Amino acid sequence: MFTGIVEELGRVESCDGERLRIRATNVLDGAKLGDSIAVNGTCLTLVDQGAGWWVADVSPETLARTNLGLVQPGDPVNLERPVRVLDRLGGHTVLGHVDAVGEVLEAAPDLRIRIPADLMRYCVEKGSITVDGISLTIFDLDDDSFRVAVIPHTEAVTTLGSKGPGAKVNIEVDVLAKHVERLLQAYMPAAPA
Repeated sequence: MFTGIVEELGRVESCDGERLRIRATNVLDGAKLGDSIAVNGTCLTLVDQGAGWWVADVSPETLARTNLGLVQPGDPVNLERPVRVLDRLGGHTVLGHVDAVGEVLEAAPDLRIRIPADLMRYCVEKGSITVDGISLTIFDLDDDSFRVAVIPHTEAVTTLGSKGPGAKVNIEVDVLAKHVERLLQAYMPAAPA
């Protein structure tokens, strides 16, 4: 589990479609084989590491459902280690399970993002959403997009400062909203046949 508070801006060293190698320092502190690290909000498993770099296997499913299939050597990526039980939860509950790839319509600081319309039911005014692994607060919703305010600090220490119109971003909607919907389905009348 993650919080959506990015710890480090890493750099892609290589991505061959099966393995992703990332240059990093902070997220490697105490990291060991098998640990999880979120990359642009996508939970990946550390399978190899050295001084200042680490490697994750990337499945075809992950490449198809996230923006990791688009990264190139030299690209910056947002990195976060999983939360420890004693840590402060500065963002919101983030699983690192990307729901969709969204598209930037307007750049930060008033970032507007389009997502698949069927995911908008999980978005509420002043609710939480994860964009490329960053916990943000939603406002100004319409049928298939929302806006988030990106403060200068977040713009400077994450990839959001370099995302212009047309850029692809990983989206994870609030997992609590998905659980509530699933639980309530048992009490909803069946749709007419």
